[in-house]
Amino acid sequence: MSESGKISVQTENIFPIIKKWLYSEKDIFLRELVSNATDAISKLKKIALTEEFEGGTDYKIAVTFDKEARTLSIEDNGIGMSGEEIKRYINQIAFSGAEEFAKKYDSADNKAGIIGHFGLGFYSSFMVSTKVVIESKSYKKGEQAVKWESESGTDFQLSTIDRAERGTKITLHLDADSGEYLDKWKLKELIKKYCDFLQVPITVETEDANKRKALWSESPSSLKKEDYVEFYNYLFPFSGEPHFWVHLNVDYPFRLQGILYFPKLKHELDVSKNGIKLYCNHVFVSDEANELVPQFLTVLKGTIDIPDLPLNVSRSYLQTDPLVKKISAHIIKKIADRLTEDFRKDRANFESNWDEIALFVKYGIISDEKFYDAAKSCVLFKSSNGNYTTLEEYLERNKEKNEKKVYYAPEVEASSSIMELFKSSGLEAVLVDTRIDSHFIQYMEGKNPEVRFQRVDAEITDQLIDKSTTSEIVDENNKTESDRLQEFFKNAIGREGLEIKVESLKSGDVPAVVILPEHMRRISEMNLGMNHDKGALLKMHTLLINSSSKLVKNAFRLSEGVNTDKAKLIAQHVYDLALISSKVMNEADMGNFLKRSSQILEDLTN
Repeated sequence: MSESGKISVQTENIFPIIKKWLYSEKDIFLRELVSNATDAISKLKKIALTEEFEGGTDYKIAVTFDKEARTLSIEDNGIGMSGEEIKRYINQIAFSGAEEFAKKYDSADNKAGIIGHFGLGFYSSFMVSTKVVIESKSYKKGEQAVKWESESGTDFQLSTIDRAERGTKITLHLDADSGEYLDKWKLKELIKKYCDFLQVPITVETEDANKRKALWSESPSSLKKEDYVEFYNYLFPFSGEPHFWVHLNVDYPFRLQGILYFPKLKHELDVSKNGIKLYCNHVFVSDEANELVPQFLTVLKGTIDIPDLPLNVSRSYLQTDPLVKKISAHIIKKIADRLTEDFRKDRANFESNWDEIALFVKYGIISDEKFYDAAKSCVLFKSSNGNYTTLEEYLERNKEKNEKKVYYAPEVEASSSIMELFKSSGLEAVLVDTRIDSHFIQYMEGKNPEVRFQRVDAEITDQLIDKSTTSEIVDENNKTESDRLQEFFKNAIGREGLEIKVESLKSGDVPAVVILPEHMRRISEMNLGMNHDKGALLKMHTLLINSSSKLVKNAFRLSEGVNTDKAKLIAQHVYDLALISSKVMNEADMGNFLKRSSQILEDLTN
């Protein structure tokens, strides 16, 4: 038998399109051909359940090359094809799909709408070849082996040949630009990247090239911790041990398998790019799963395998599809469920990991309503008492003191003067330390309208004020000592926009506290990293003078005596210390503070 002919394709631009932009990466022709070989073996495995055939069941795929002849071959011992099947599957179905594609998607603007067709994977071989030869023998008894050849992609020759073994061998005569595929290490690298988890042994020049075992396809009940950690380090070498993982295994309403790991992060912005590898039936598709995984989950690493993945024809990216949204929602739910499960089962371990996962959880809560609903109960705050607490626990513990108010402070200010005053008065604050906490607090207030978060230095709570002090005596000018103290500090500091208040606090250790309105603080912290001017915060602020402080009393005594200059210097220094404690001192103020500090030290050493 010998036959030659022309594929009935009207569009002449099919192959330029396939070569130029149908496939975003030239390397994937190998993925497509090996995938087709795997499919041929999978079909034969199914047939083996009901039929007998020659050739045994030692299934394999062999990749070989000949440098002198510049040929690359991919051979399988799968189902094989007869001459009629080659004409049907290669000539008719493949090219009718190609023709339809070329007519409908002949511009790059329409690229996102492409749906895959059977056979176009095979025609990716023309991306790297001047000639393609198929030699195949069907598993069916009595079928003649055949050879299909094409140089142009539109003309073909079909003839019978002598071939003893069933299966298909595709030989590519590589073009001048594709000599890189005549290298064993390059081919093994590509097999590892794209076909590592195909469950058929693949060799490159007789050397094993794929791992085969996809852990995500195993039953979770059959796996141990060591299995998950070993697989993680196989995928991501030198990454250590992950905090936790989620094994995805869904059959309905869509098929989904995978394992997602939460890695140990070096710092809060150590988010790995391309950490999630996307597979379709064990074939690697992409390491960009943005449509499937929301931004707050990109910290995760691992694999997702979706057999019904709505891919474009090149299998290089996802298409917009309702299924993608359903899968994304399922992944979000599974991650939230795992967090709450770990929180309930082993809170001590959960707390030990909280610092590394806090940013991820808070960002997720702000970003996704369903994630908030599922994970809100396991959100932790560091407490000024030295432990971790949930919002619910904090409110219950402080309901008599705070009345639905949550006091908070940045963790870097945990040992500030106001915090020491807070703790000495038996009050509790939560400590915040991530870049998004101002946004997170705002969000939590929106979700819990009856709860108000307040910075400890936004106002002085009544619990800090000493109510036992006696009423003050009025002098001949109808002024109390507090009035005179207020006037002294106002004149000594002389800063526009500064309001001076005087209170007797329970502790005399804190001479003064800078008070900034809550809304100003939040705006400042939300603008962190945007060159926000600290000086803008101080346009309107309050300095609360503690009349119980011995330093304040001494400065005031000097002001009413003969050493008013020293009193003024001390008053300014008290103000400086309050600014530093509140982390709002700008560079100009810092310079003046250093000069005054030197002057005070000189006076002390005279």
